[in-house]
Amino acid sequence: MRITTAAEMRQLDRLAIETYGIPGVVLMENAGAQVVRIMRQEYPDLTARRVAVLCGHGNNGGDGFVVARYLHHMGVQVQTFLVGELESVQGDARVHLDILRRLGLTPQVVTTAEAAQAAGSQLPAYDLLIDAIFGTGLKAAVSGPAQVLIAAMNASGKPIVAVDIPSGLSADSGIFLGEHVKADLTVTMALPKRGLLLYPAAEHVGRLVVVDIGFPAAVRDHEAVQCHWLEAHDMASLLRARREDSHKGTYGHVLVVGGGLGKTGAGALASMAALRTGAGLVTFAVPHSLNAAMEAKLTEVMTVPLPEAEEGLLGADAAKRMLEILEGMTALVIGPGLGTHPETVRCVYDVLRQARLPVVVDADGLNALARQPEMFGEIQAPLVLTPHPGELARLRRTTTGTIQADRLGAAQDTAQTCGAVVVLKGARSVIADPQGTLWINSTGNAGMATAGTGDVLSGMIGALLGQGYTPATAACLAVYVHGLAGDLAAATWGQRSLLAGDLLATLPAAFQRLENAKGLPLASWEHRWLKGCTRGWSAGEVA
Repeated sequence: MRITTAAEMRQLDRLAIETYGIPGVVLMENAGAQVVRIMRQEYPDLTARRVAVLCGHGNNGGDGFVVARYLHHMGVQVQTFLVGELESVQGDARVHLDILRRLGLTPQVVTTAEAAQAAGSQLPAYDLLIDAIFGTGLKAAVSGPAQVLIAAMNASGKPIVAVDIPSGLSADSGIFLGEHVKADLTVTMALPKRGLLLYPAAEHVGRLVVVDIGFPAAVRDHEAVQCHWLEAHDMASLLRARREDSHKGTYGHVLVVGGGLGKTGAGALASMAALRTGAGLVTFAVPHSLNAAMEAKLTEVMTVPLPEAEEGLLGADAAKRMLEILEGMTALVIGPGLGTHPETVRCVYDVLRQARLPVVVDADGLNALARQPEMFGEIQAPLVLTPHPGELARLRRTTTGTIQADRLGAAQDTAQTCGAVVVLKGARSVIADPQGTLWINSTGNAGMATAGTGDVLSGMIGALLGQGYTPATAACLAVYVHGLAGDLAAATWGQRSLLAGDLLATLPAAFQRLENAKGLPLASWEHRWLKGCTRGWSAGEVA
């Protein structure tokens, strides 16, 4: 499913209105009707509840006027509040406001902080609050009467349903624009907006439902929207069947380079993850003095000892041996636990300059490139970079806070600048390719915030590259299944005690679950994401 910015959503609205002739007032009618339909599903006793609908003077408020009218027709006791003067409501929203007034449902006008306090004091008397104050067009921090009213909504203790997006959230970045609604349910129109899926804002979206408002498929799937949400049926379609007449060589040979002194576990996890992701053969290249320990630790993984600069750390001479080994490989993973000794860094440079097979660069491999970013101009191999925010900050010579403030932009710019697929890890990991396409992951949980899970991911990507998947496909598929394995592990052992090694145990079940999703019918236009450990989706027919 595509994910829009506010500007992209406006473009799709214009396309539906101007190209396909669907009046904006009809789209607004559909939006309000769909919100009420979802409310009836979520709150079976809706007709017995007292409902307050809080509206702004823009199109989001227009949706709210439609909601109020439909609730009134159902016999619900409803009161509408308008933040602004009646005369400030224009366009399509004005049409629906006038209908509401003709029904005798003129909104209570809130134009001052005092009026907002008075309106806010009434909210605890209602059973359900509808937020239709600000939509996706909000740019500046919330202030004035709206700020007071939003604070009162949150303090009321009543369930809040947000129309399209909770007021006070940035539709593009997932940051808060001052006082913001903390919704229990958000019903968003046509396609999800980026800010609904990105943290920290995603924490206050509640349950997210995406509904059809009558966009033609050509509008909904328009190529102008270049950000995508990774879903089970899409990922399942990417998995290739294993041929009955295949052998281990059919599924690639991955070389993992890492595991320096004190960090051998990183390379070992990456190696085992590559096998669990279907690689036919995996070789782990380690400093010579650590080879015997890895031989004893890893049964299914082959090992190769490499020359050392000092005990447990690769020397510059290791590059020559690695390049010889790469002649028989189909993918390289370099960096997990590697270390940052000057000779080790030089070894990384020499290998990356001469490698031609697909390469995953992780951890200390990224730290080496951060010291000499001009190296990217000398690398000819297809690259996948897998930084966490701190590593990407070092690579971009900025701060972690700057990266986190615009995760999508940072990943996209890095991918285009470096000519690589970038996986920016974290809550809702982001994948970006050099052409500007973005993907946001839907799986994973906070239990995965533990040492070694990133090493598992790098091994998984390496395995898929070694099997012939493109860098972008390998990254998306690995990130999705990696998060799914984490969700399955958390469901079994809990998030608090989750270990990176637990993912190795649940990867088979994660892949099997994805295999079982093959051939499922695609959703129509409605999807649901539920808060909790496992974020799935379900689909229903559009009313």
